Amino acid sequence: MIEIETEDVTRFYALYDAANGAPTAEQIQREYLDVGTAGLRRLTQARNVNAENIAHALATTPELYTKARTCLAALPRIQTRLDRTFDNLVEIYPEAARPPVTILVSRGRPAAIAGPGAGVQVALEAVCSDLAARFLGADIDNRFVNLIAHEYVHVQQPPERANPTVLQRALEEGVAEFIGELIAGGVSNVAVHEAADGREAEIETRFAGDLDKTDLSAWFDNTTEEDVGQLGYWVGYRIVRAYYQNAPHKAAAIREMLHITNAHAFLQRSGWRPGMVL
Repeated sequence: MIEIETEDVTRFYALYDAANGAPTAEQIQREYLDVGTAGLRRLTQARNVNAENIAHALATTPELYTKARTCLAALPRIQTRLDRTFDNLVEIYPEAARPPVTILVSRGRPAAIAGPGAGVQVALEAVCSDLAARFLGADIDNRFVNLIAHEYVHVQQPPERANPTVLQRALEEGVAEFIGELIAGGVSNVAVHEAADGREAEIETRFAGDLDKTDLSAWFDNTTEEDVGQLGYWVGYRIVRAYYQNAPHKAAAIREMLHITNAHAFLQRSGWRPGMVL
């Protein structure tokens, strides 16, 4: 069984209640961050998360933290579903690394991070937000489970490349989307898939022209209030899905997906072409 840690959430809301919803940066540092889990420490080290910007988020977007409390009741249901999801992962990839998943409270973003050897860290207030509901799906249970499944696949992959090409990043994210769907039952980036539906040939023809670019801005990390963006996730998912469907040995295909060394060779073996029907 893979451990789901929630003590950071308990500690944060004990402080939140004692301070009437407005703890100072000093209190957050002393009573939350300094005594937090290894997962919380990793988030602060990997991303710009500190006591000052958590205090700022509490003051400027207090609804994030009140709304997050409504998600707490879902955590036992989520844990039950995650247990099944992790069992599914181990069934298709027995050598899977099994570090913990830490659910914590942060500054409103990022929703989650993951990495080999470091487990998954999930920000409760970010995943419970209206923005997350729009992009990751309205059902809170599905949102948590599918996001964590996606991130847990990243735990199984090599570390991120320093300067990936569009194709390399698409395959990294596509593998996480596809295997995450296999083990959890749904993709995490719901809005991206909905936005791309019916536009396969147009989007993928553009993608084919950008494969080797190292400027990822047209395909990743480009979500705005008006445009879901992130189409690289969706194209990568389609390439990986094509690869899996064409693979005669599915268990071997899972291992190959998780350890891609030559992106162009993988693309060629997938049989993918712009606009293909899957």
